Amino acid sequence: MDDITAPARILMGPGPSPVDPRVLRAMAEPLLGHLDPMFLRMMDEIQDLLRYVFETANRLTIPVSGTGSAGMEAALVNLLEPGDGAVICINGVFGERMFDIAGRAGAHPEAVRAEWGRPVDTNEIEDALKSHRPKLVAIVHAETSTGVLQNLDGLSALAHDNGAMLVVDAVTSLGGHPVSVDARGIDVCYSGTQKCLSCPPGLSPITFSERAVDTIRSRKSKVQSWYLDMNMVANYWGAERSYHHTAPISMNYALKEALRAVREEGLEARWRRHESNHRAFVSGIEAMGLEMFVAAENRLWSLNAVRVPDGVDDQRVRSRLLERHNIEIGGGLGPLKGKIWRVGLMGAGSTRENVLLVLEALRESLQAQGLELPSGVAAAERAYES
Repeated sequence: MDDITAPARILMGPGPSPVDPRVLRAMAEPLLGHLDPMFLRMMDEIQDLLRYVFETANRLTIPVSGTGSAGMEAALVNLLEPGDGAVICINGVFGERMFDIAGRAGAHPEAVRAEWGRPVDTNEIEDALKSHRPKLVAIVHAETSTGVLQNLDGLSALAHDNGAMLVVDAVTSLGGHPVSVDARGIDVCYSGTQKCLSCPPGLSPITFSERAVDTIRSRKSKVQSWYLDMNMVANYWGAERSYHHTAPISMNYALKEALRAVREEGLEARWRRHESNHRAFVSGIEAMGLEMFVAAENRLWSLNAVRVPDGVDDQRVRSRLLERHNIEIGGGLGPLKGKIWRVGLMGAGSTRENVLLVLEALRESLQAQGLELPSGVAAAERAYES
């Protein structure tokens, strides 16, 4: 068979995001055993770096071996037992997945829905909490399928006042938006390595409050998943270092290096960079006469949803971007298939160069379908200067 010769794509879809060469170099370091003293010290460093990025002092803050969906499952199956109530907020694909997982764990999930492209209404969440008195409420901070940023302020107080814990999906926001786990009183928060952290996919950072840890320890039944049972996994990441499963060594090397890059840049500077590039991109899109899918006050900086113009073939545009310009962007999912493009400006991919590049490439690709549009580059450049 031929050797792997993957092209160096410009990744501007919903993930994975571009990876800094220093992170790829870290993955090529020699393997250590998962109980090697040097690797155990590295685990401590990774936990400290994750606490910095999550903005938490939580002791149980680790990378789960698996992608962001493993973090989602770990959060829910560890907290929920058969018969428990759960309020699941749904305004896109990933809220639907949480609902499915909660049901598979034997819980009784109650959905609070919002139209795709809009945030979930806090008043409706409060009504559901008061009506159902669930064990937890779960919500997506950054809905990757729609580009919506959910306001989390006040949600933990609502949950705690009604005897529930707050679980937050921050897969596409951690490292690109403030998540502020401790300040917001979040009980469990999980993410993925391949979005704003600019690390290859394969690990899911997750953090549990002491309230959540106590809940897991006092379960009446075993956790549905052996692999994701935090009662056992925590013993490997804690002082005991008890073997549970073989950690993905090279992925942890990569995560450590990616997190070091985040700390070197500084969280606030990183947030501002994501915001600046998002605003410039939006200015360019609107100057071209195109429309964003999400209202300005609810938009993610890291994932930008653009409406596909009437009469335009979504797939043809994305194929041309890839074949002619080496740029990957994403299409819509579910009811949004063929209706939006999802343009990622995440981590190392959130740059001025990429913003200007994708604006011109998108214009050229639309012109190839007979749609004449003005350039958006000048408007984007003005946005950078303002």
